[in-house]
Amino acid sequence: MYIPVVRIGKQFVGDGEPVFVIAEIGINHNGSLDLAKKLIDAAVAAGCDAVKFQKRTPELCVPADQWYAERETPWGRMTYIDYRRRVEFDLAAYAEIDRYCRERKILWFASCWDEPSVDFIEAFDPPCYKIASASVSDLPLLEKVRSTDKPVMLSTGMSTMEEIEAAVATLGTQDLLIAHATSTYPCPVEELNLRMIYTLRDRFPTCPIGYSGHEVGLAPTWAAVAMGASFVERHITLDRALWGSDQAASVETVGFIKLVENIRDIERAQGDGIKRVYESELAQKKRLRRQPSMHDGFAAPAK
Repeated sequence: MYIPVVRIGKQFVGDGEPVFVIAEIGINHNGSLDLAKKLIDAAVAAGCDAVKFQKRTPELCVPADQWYAERETPWGRMTYIDYRRRVEFDLAAYAEIDRYCRERKILWFASCWDEPSVDFIEAFDPPCYKIASASVSDLPLLEKVRSTDKPVMLSTGMSTMEEIEAAVATLGTQDLLIAHATSTYPCPVEELNLRMIYTLRDRFPTCPIGYSGHEVGLAPTWAAVAMGASFVERHITLDRALWGSDQAASVETVGFIKLVENIRDIERAQGDGIKRVYESELAQKKRLRRQPSMHDGFAAPAK
């Protein structure tokens, strides 16, 4: 039986391997390099395997009719296009992120929302790329990402099975990982539909299947691991009350530490499915199992 495994950096992701845990920083840094570093530190403290950012070219990703719509931001009232520019890190900032992640010994990569952003991130030789749920139907972008010859994670929120299948046909299944997701922030539990993990495993048996969660709380992510998710991704924040659209669906540092600790416990608890009597059970077995002589005519112990 083929067991799908993909190498990301020096780690393997797939059946039989430790769950690959990603702390999604995304845009929760609010354009602050100092905050980004603190989020990296939090991910390291929690024992995550990688952190993930988002990279956009605002002029390509913001619809033209939304450019000059004004909104309130931490820097005052500004147009949406100016806000998007404000939260994007430049080359120098990403160079520092790259240096800092190497120093802290944690992998980093990004979901790129347009083709120039792929070229931008490729300069840092990331271990993989992520296709955001919003980009599933952007086939030219998928082709651009695949041209890097790096492993690709495909998130499947807000997508039909037909759209997912078209994306997989474009990307190919070599070094492809697929994440079940529901793109509501935060997502109500009744819309998480975790059984899609089984559906995706059946439909794409040669691809490791994971879970990208946007719910409030940790239990559904643990359930996803118990259901066979090979990798999980959750947004990380220092404070869910911070400004930003993703903060409310994020996990704070203490919660992330608990999240990872219990994922590792679930891994150890699953075992291999082969029934055995453990040495730690033998004393209990000897003490609690009735002996045959005790059943035979209710014979009393010999004096």
